[in-house]
Amino acid sequence: MGVFGTTPPGKDTIVYLFPGQGSDARLFKHLELPPGYDTASISYPIPHKRESLHSYALRFIDEIDQSAPYILMGVSLGGMICTELMDTLAPHKTILISSAKACHELPDRYTFAQKVPLNRVIPKRITKGSARLLQGIVEPDRKYDKETFKDMLKIKDPLYIQRTVDMIIQWNRVTYSPHIIHIHGNSDHTIPIKNVQYDYLVEEGSHMMMITKAEEINRIIAEILK
Repeated sequence: MGVFGTTPPGKDTIVYLFPGQGSDARLFKHLELPPGYDTASISYPIPHKRESLHSYALRFIDEIDQSAPYILMGVSLGGMICTELMDTLAPHKTILISSAKACHELPDRYTFAQKVPLNRVIPKRITKGSARLLQGIVEPDRKYDKETFKDMLKIKDPLYIQRTVDMIIQWNRVTYSPHIIHIHGNSDHTIPIKNVQYDYLVEEGSHMMMITKAEEINRIIAEILK
């Protein structure tokens, strides 16, 4: 393992981008990094049946070049994966956006679903249909780039949606690395800010703010990386 916070050498630092559950690399289309940083986007396979989030996260270790300086950046589910990876890796920095670092930062409905796992008996196509419906209702901010959000979710395999939902519901992490830097919006209805310990607040930032508040997100990231 490397050393947290050490100054990277002269070569470019790779920022590994972990998108949310219903998104892909397009979520970061407005991301602008200072000189000296490059990006690598992570794509998600379908989880194994009843696979834990920690086990799932470990699958991505081989995609990260630990011989060079690197940063982990995750949105929503991607941030949870980055949190799990911190048990094994020592990136220069880890940045979470619109995410949760432990199960107690998730809303109460996830605790209820863990005790009463109705999601496991709902057909996967209905699970995906519900996700598409709820995305527009819970996070109306997506209207600013509706087609991108709609298309990213549309191409997801229904089995992937069903199993990632279960993976999040069953997430039982209670501690997390103090080296994580968390950016959160106070208008996030998917992961409400009331339970989140954040480092940077984005006013009127929703769960979709990686796209809808890109200018402010870029400013904060530049400050973190300076």
